[in-house]
Amino acid sequence: MPEPLESLIAGELRRLFGESATTTSLVPLAGDASSRRYYRVHVAGAGTPLSVIVMKLPAGSSLPLSSEELAVFKKPLNELPFLNVHRFLNRIGVRVPRLYGQALAEGLLFLEDLGDVALWDRVQGLPHAEVLAWYQRAIDELLLLQCRGTEQRDDACIAFQQRFDFRLYMWEFDHFLEYGLEKRPGTAIDPASKKTLRGVFAEIAGQLDRLPPCLSHRDYHSWNLMIHDGAVAVIDFQDALLAPPQYDLASLLNDRITDSIIAPDLEEELVNYYVARRADLEEQPISRDEFAEMYLLSVIQRDLKVVGRFFYLDIVKGKTAYKRFIPPTLRRLKRNLARLPQTTKLIPILAEHYEEMQ
Repeated sequence: MPEPLESLIAGELRRLFGESATTTSLVPLAGDASSRRYYRVHVAGAGTPLSVIVMKLPAGSSLPLSSEELAVFKKPLNELPFLNVHRFLNRIGVRVPRLYGQALAEGLLFLEDLGDVALWDRVQGLPHAEVLAWYQRAIDELLLLQCRGTEQRDDACIAFQQRFDFRLYMWEFDHFLEYGLEKRPGTAIDPASKKTLRGVFAEIAGQLDRLPPCLSHRDYHSWNLMIHDGAVAVIDFQDALLAPPQYDLASLLNDRITDSIIAPDLEEELVNYYVARRADLEEQPISRDEFAEMYLLSVIQRDLKVVGRFFYLDIVKGKTAYKRFIPPTLRRLKRNLARLPQTTKLIPILAEHYEEMQ
């Protein structure tokens, strides 16, 4: 009979922190869109009171990937992606949670507790100047990941073995077509409209595929950035890969309900800040207009992916909580589609299926 999770965790904590370490509480935490589970464990008798986050990996797989579309490695993985990417990011100075230990046979990782305040929580109710300052800190940490990470490339890190290419962009666009349109209850899309959508999607995928890639987090949004001791710490980085630099910035400034804080004027300030800081770090000029156009395409591509993903989580996984983020994403998508000639024609097609696009 398998050992109860509580006893298993308590035993591993004694191994990590000494026999005097006693588990005083174990509290499940709200999960994310993956199949991982998280617990906060309070430990006494380990020198000083300690709080530890336990990541419980899915049963039946020692090397899970969060995203099946990333399973493109030439050789079988011999290390958990989280541990592999964590080691590299920690080495280049990105603020990631400390790893206390692991018990991979039991599917357990023991991590530093960064608290419950994500960047999104921290900026609520703040004046414009303070919101700007916090997101600038997040951009500074992003540039550390992107610029130093790319400069210190290490092919032993799996992030450098995969990239956002035409195939992956189209996988995400097709994910939107399948779950955002075709498999939604009570909806149907005619073949001509689908052909038009997929044609524009292929154009966008081709443009983004031709951009020079850098190391990217892939899910660098306001809920994956924790505020701890006044610094921005990065979590949920196991899907890191090579991608255009605009992608992570699009994630940071356009996700779920960020519009309620990051209005278009603030977004423009932050894009300008990113471009200026990156130009300084790389000691070479960057065309703001060219960067902004590819940034906008990245925002559109990502929001379409997100709509499809949230419908997928609802329809296939039964995770209904994400549905509430679909309407604001669609409203933002409409606004951005109208900003580029090549995407404006998609609005009337999508308006047939989404009230928010009308």
